[in-house]
Amino acid sequence: MSVIVVNNLAKHFDPPKRGNHGKMGPNSPQGRMGIIRAVDNISFEVKKGEVFGFLGPNGAGKTTTIRMMTGVLRPTKGNVSIFGHDVWKNQILVKQITGNVPEEANVYFDLTGLQNLMFIGEIYGVPKKIRLKRAEALLKKFELYEKRNLKSMKYSKGMKQRLLLCMGLMSNPEILFLDEPTSGLDVQSARIIKQLIREYNEKGVTIFLTTHDMEVANELCHRIAIINYGKIISLDTPKNLKMLTQEYKAIDFFFANGVSKTKIEELNTVIEAQEVREGFHVIVEDIHEGICEIVDFIKENHLIIKQLNTHQPKLEDAFLKIIERGGRN
Repeated sequence: MSVIVVNNLAKHFDPPKRGNHGKMGPNSPQGRMGIIRAVDNISFEVKKGEVFGFLGPNGAGKTTTIRMMTGVLRPTKGNVSIFGHDVWKNQILVKQITGNVPEEANVYFDLTGLQNLMFIGEIYGVPKKIRLKRAEALLKKFELYEKRNLKSMKYSKGMKQRLLLCMGLMSNPEILFLDEPTSGLDVQSARIIKQLIREYNEKGVTIFLTTHDMEVANELCHRIAIINYGKIISLDTPKNLKMLTQEYKAIDFFFANGVSKTKIEELNTVIEAQEVREGFHVIVEDIHEGICEIVDFIKENHLIIKQLNTHQPKLEDAFLKIIERGGRN
């Protein structure tokens, strides 16, 4: 079941005035009349209960898209429906069933952590008794309860980000929009945020996530759409994205006794071999066949192997290749 449907969504802007700031680069997404096509007729669906990643370079259209999806920015054309409700025709209803944590959002510094949540809860129409109970539960869950009466201006960056997530969850949303939730956080804070995202997703919350962190996308997302120059150029699971862009596979193996590079290069599955320390880094067309042939070679030559590692494809490499192949020349 699709809970978010984006249909032919587009956002066009008038070009900047001429001058030093009006010069556009060679790959700028401009139409013939100079119109800037920040988002250019994109369509996709998000399934109930999934973490849907939305990746792209800076200026690709990610934030513009998420702002249109959450009713902040009116599209030039196209539409977004959430649980069958048009975002712009049913703004109040849509805001009640979704939570939104924009990248540039901030807490209300003069309010305490608890006051921030109570204020947001009031805006979303959460009854006062439920509001307090929910706010306290979220603060405990996000390990902020002990600091609930401290003004949020004194919170660390990681604490503020956790408080923002609490604010996004105050309406008990079925869908949560997260724009760069781990940006600028230290390793420990980012790990806490990732774990909390997992936990809420396991409870059935659908999550739409934009991020520049490929590790976050790889760990959390069920599917990923990649946008560049306002167009979606790829959409698949992290596993399929990685496999589709990996032309060859690599294996490292190390011996306790010596063997010549020539012998390794003679193996049928080996495309290229490089000597590294007491072993070899080899490129093969197929990991399974390559390992089988190497193991047979080891047995036949009575070699002692110390270590064997395979190199798995990385989402970062896949992302860069997809951008390179799908971007404009």
